[in-house]
Amino acid sequence: MSYANPKTAVVLVNLGTPDKPTAASVRRYLKEFLWDKRVIEGGRLRRILWWAVLNFIVLRVRPRKVARLYQTIWEQDSPMRKILNRQVAGLQLALQQGYPGRSPEVFAAMTYGSPGLDQCLSDLHQSGYRRILVMPLYPQFSATSTGPVYDKVADFQKSCRDICDIRILRDYFDHPLYIAALAESVEQFWQQNPKSEKLLLSFHGIPKSYADQGDPYPQQCLRTAELLATKLGLSEVECQASFQSRFGPAEWVKPYTDETLKQYGSQGVKSIDVLSPAFSADCLETLEEIAIQNKELFLQSGGESYRYIPALNATPSHIKLLASLVEEQAGQWLAVNESVNNG
Repeated sequence: MSYANPKTAVVLVNLGTPDKPTAASVRRYLKEFLWDKRVIEGGRLRRILWWAVLNFIVLRVRPRKVARLYQTIWEQDSPMRKILNRQVAGLQLALQQGYPGRSPEVFAAMTYGSPGLDQCLSDLHQSGYRRILVMPLYPQFSATSTGPVYDKVADFQKSCRDICDIRILRDYFDHPLYIAALAESVEQFWQQNPKSEKLLLSFHGIPKSYADQGDPYPQQCLRTAELLATKLGLSEVECQASFQSRFGPAEWVKPYTDETLKQYGSQGVKSIDVLSPAFSADCLETLEEIAIQNKELFLQSGGESYRYIPALNATPSHIKLLASLVEEQAGQWLAVNESVNNG
């Protein structure tokens, strides 16, 4: 390994997905995900109670149901993993074009499941990479999503004697290219489909108690919604933010997506478009919960037209954003590489 010109890597990280759409695979995934202290918080007594609930109730009942849902969207592999691989390929090409002969290598990782972030970092270390930019694909920061990435990086660094220079992208909820990419996706959708009465921006939710304790996620989501509405020229009546995917009996941040859709239907709103800005890739929560389940809720409540606008996925505007984030976060590394190569 050359310490004069250390190897540089970029790691795109998403939450995770089961390896197969089976109950056994879903059970392994959910066990790792739901046992994370960042996801389900609490003191020692609450953790003991949660361990019992998780192992004797949740992991006995939920995997079969979730596996059936995955089977409806599974095409040879999980949509999230397929899209992540396309994002890696798209970003690699963009960096090669932007930094010919000196671009960093791009890799895929998941916080839970495979390819695992901890294994990815270990492999990179063994291969001589000492500069690593970790990019969680969560535009809005939450201790429940981006937080575990920091934890895994910290645990990895503790295991190394020759530690890496690792930088982590914290958030990009208000980045101009992120807002522009979202706006472009909506405008392109409207070019092919008549504009609906309302645009609902449905973000993944978190427990209200987490927000009350200082998690900035809800406020960052609302700021994203505000910037996007302004970019699209929409009023507060035309564009609203909500939160989806509640889990458990506790109160979560509001307004809830499902209740908002029911309310729209009962108020006489006939057409609605839904976008999930917090998701960088389509997955079970968007393709099944938002695109199918919530559509049924809206139609049953009196609505007539419900359309889901896909996530940014591997679109050119999204890849452009990711390449810009690499430049902003690791531009100094790339400039050093250029000076060494030209030396």
